Amino acid sequence: MTSAPHEISALPVVVPLAALAFAAMLWRLHRRAAWSIPRVVVAAAVCVYGAGIIANTVFPILIDSPASGPSWPSLINLALFVDTEWFDMLSNVLVFVPLGFLLPLVTRARTPRRVALYGFAISLTMETAQFVNAVTGHGGHIADVNDLLANSLGAVVGYALFRACLRLPAARRLADAARWTEVPWDDQLAVSAIAETDPDSP
Repeated sequence: MTSAPHEISALPVVVPLAALAFAAMLWRLHRRAAWSIPRVVVAAAVCVYGAGIIANTVFPILIDSPASGPSWPSLINLALFVDTEWFDMLSNVLVFVPLGFLLPLVTRARTPRRVALYGFAISLTMETAQFVNAVTGHGGHIADVNDLLANSLGAVVGYALFRACLRLPAARRLADAARWTEVPWDDQLAVSAIAETDPDSP
């Protein structure tokens, strides 16, 4: 008689991980004497967003599942725009839009190219984890190159929206207060900021 596989659900794993990550980020702020409410809010947003991404892409994980299952080639899709729904593509774009806002706040990513590289690397890690889980634990997800493309695009779209928001003085002040690095925004935005505050500027 074959026993039912044991399922590891997301909450018991991602909640402690998110709490540990949040504590680590707060400790980093404390060490740098950079504690502020906007930065704490950003830390919380990063941890909640990361936990949600992990919970929805990697879990559930099945332990002691039957050895027989789909062959590994059926668990990965390497064909662009094949065997995919446009609604799924749009959903994967939207899921990574928040990443385009968070990355420039907590990293030195200040260009669409760098944000795209971050988005690609994070998405590739997710797809690899999905594939490993599907092969070893018969999880419910497969690795899909279309998801990789859509996620990377979503990060860039989010960054474009973030850049647009920075053109609003109130949003730029909030972003300045919330960012974790001293790397300035790009020169174009800096020139705009000077023009708005200096009446004698050309």
